[in-house]
Amino acid sequence: MFYILALVLIVFFLASAIRILREYERGVIFRLGRVIKTKGPGLIILIPVIDKMVRVSLRLVAMDVPPQDVITRDNVSLKVNAVIYFRVMDSNNAIIEVENYLFATSQLAQTTLRSVCGQVELDDLLAEREKINAQLQGILDHHTDPWGIKVTTVEVKHIDLPQEMQRAMAKQAEAERERRAKVINAEGEFQAANRLAEAASIIHRYPEALQLRYLQTIKEISAEGPSHILFPIPIDLFKPFLKKG
Repeated sequence: MFYILALVLIVFFLASAIRILREYERGVIFRLGRVIKTKGPGLIILIPVIDKMVRVSLRLVAMDVPPQDVITRDNVSLKVNAVIYFRVMDSNNAIIEVENYLFATSQLAQTTLRSVCGQVELDDLLAEREKINAQLQGILDHHTDPWGIKVTTVEVKHIDLPQEMQRAMAKQAEAERERRAKVINAEGEFQAANRLAEAASIIHRYPEALQLRYLQTIKEISAEGPSHILFPIPIDLFKPFLKKG
């Protein structure tokens, strides 16, 4: 009976005293309520009843920020969501300085997202997303640094615009495309007019060029197959008769 009781006590002691931490885990050891050190990875031996251990993961955490209602500086209502990437750099601070660092980081990300997006206009929010991401990352990293957390990346995932704003932006984009098409067409007409003016100037200086162009046109028409061809007669052929008349 004594041996059985001793065996039960030994098993209970080993189960209470031995902990195994993975490579990406650290254990914050509390002894009678005071932090003594951070251990891990590997085999950890604790004093039963006296020591308590809190596991902390050092892996990169990808946290989704739920959609937030935002009113931009130009009074446009929209919904914005994001994703943040962070990791624990100091296990002691992550456990001691904040009650639940995952929940605290999530709440801080939501309020920061609303604040930053509310300070910019809609066009800047759509066009300068990299700048918005960097600003969010800097603010979050500054506030989470006392918790031993490093925010590495913040990405704005989706911007949900109202239907009225989407239609207005579609009309604006269509008008911009039409404007560019008209500008390109006008530029082409301008270049063509310049070339025609240069050609007319050359023909004015060298009248023989007009005859060569005339012969080339006749050759091109004859190569297209059977067709009715009108031969324009140069007015120069009639000048002698007109003078005699």
